[in-house]
Amino acid sequence: MSIPNGSRRMTAMDLRRKIISVLKTEPLDAVLAAVWSLPPRQAVSPLIGGLSHAGGNVKWHAVSALGLVMAALATEDMEAARNIMRRLIWSLNDESGNTGWGIPEAMAEIMASHDGLAEEYAHILVAYMRKDGSYLKLLPLQRGLMWGIGRLAATRPDLLRKWGAPAYLLSYLDSEDPEVRGLAARASGILRIEEAMERLSDLRDDSSEIFLYDNGKLEIRTVGQLAGEALA
Repeated sequence: MSIPNGSRRMTAMDLRRKIISVLKTEPLDAVLAAVWSLPPRQAVSPLIGGLSHAGGNVKWHAVSALGLVMAALATEDMEAARNIMRRLIWSLNDESGNTGWGIPEAMAEIMASHDGLAEEYAHILVAYMRKDGSYLKLLPLQRGLMWGIGRLAATRPDLLRKWGAPAYLLSYLDSEDPEVRGLAARASGILRIEEAMERLSDLRDDSSEIFLYDNGKLEIRTVGQLAGEALA
């Protein structure tokens, strides 16, 4: 499915509804094709709107699409891309009045997709892990952050090491929340954190089930499975 060519004459609200509909009903490759038919600047805001949708694929497909769209925008106009990144960061600020659902995931996907934005903003993603930094207290935001650290670790591990992410990641392995624990275990394995091995070994018996978004699909995994894979 594609967004009609006449979308340039659609209102912003109509365009947002159309993109949300595509995010809800289409597989990721169709979502990307639809979004790719739009100028990057036009696609950004509706995709950011999709980040706050709970359940299903809407949020996750918005995350994936936003990474590619922002990479294209940064290639075309780096300052415009920086402005969007600042907008995302502001939405996680208490003063913004927003909760920032989906924002850590989106920031990580964007940085995984573009070298320049990663160089400029990776330290901010790490700061969200730090209790002496811009610590994210809400568990749903921590889940997104742990997914984001794992996503960025898969493409730019040296940047995360540069900013000390491995040391801050260890405490998340002891989280009361299974999703935070499991995603932290996964990220620890990707970053090959030797100090995490004992705790990962303990977590292999953790049968808590969580959802993992990977390669465009949501799947159910256990914390123990992710810990075992991290050790391997």
